[in-house]
Amino acid sequence: MSVTTPATTISVSALAAPRLVLALPHDRAVLDGGWWPRSWDPATELPGLVLALSERHGRIRHLILNIHTWESRIRRLTVGPDVIRIGWFNTLDPALLVATTGRDLQVDLLVVPPATPTAAAEWAMATAADPTNLRRAPDILASTPARPRAAAATGSDTYAVWDNEGGSTLPIGADPHRARAHDGVDAA
Repeated sequence: MSVTTPATTISVSALAAPRLVLALPHDRAVLDGGWWPRSWDPATELPGLVLALSERHGRIRHLILNIHTWESRIRRLTVGPDVIRIGWFNTLDPALLVATTGRDLQVDLLVVPPATPTAAAEWAMATAADPTNLRRAPDILASTPARPRAAAATGSDTYAVWDNEGGSTLPIGADPHRARAHDGVDAA
C-alpha cells in the first residue's frame, strides 16, 4: 500500500508510527486525544496520523488545520483507497486538528509542537486524552510542565509581556519604572 499526495508517493511501511494518544471510545470530554508530529510538513506527518485514526474511527474524509502552523498546504491526500480533503483555516487554533470521519463524527486532537521536550509532550497528549480533562488544546499547551515561561526564557521581568495581552512593549532589560514615569504614569 502507498500514500499519495499530488506530488509525493510514500510507502506506508516507511511511515513512522505517529506519536498519538487517543481517549477510549465514548470517553470524550473536551478533546479526543493528542498528537505530537515530528515536523510541520503535512505530506510527511498526516498519512501516518490518518492511518492511525482510521484504525480507531473508520474512514477519515476531512482534516482541518491552522494555515499558519504548517510548512506547506496540500489540498488532498490519498491514503490507500481514500482521498482525504484538507482544509486550512486562519481561525482554527494552531494547537488543534479536527478530523471528520466517514460517519460524520468529529475527532478533535491537541497538536503538540514538534520541538516540545519529550516529557512535556507526553504529558500534554495524556492530558488531552484524559476523559476528566476540561481544558482546551491551547490551555493544555500553556500549562505543560517543564515548559519555560516567556519571562524566564527571555530573562525579562514581569512587566515585559505581549502587547496584545495589555502589557508593556518595553524592550527586554528596560526599566519599567523609569518608562512609566516617562510616560506620565505613576512609577510607584
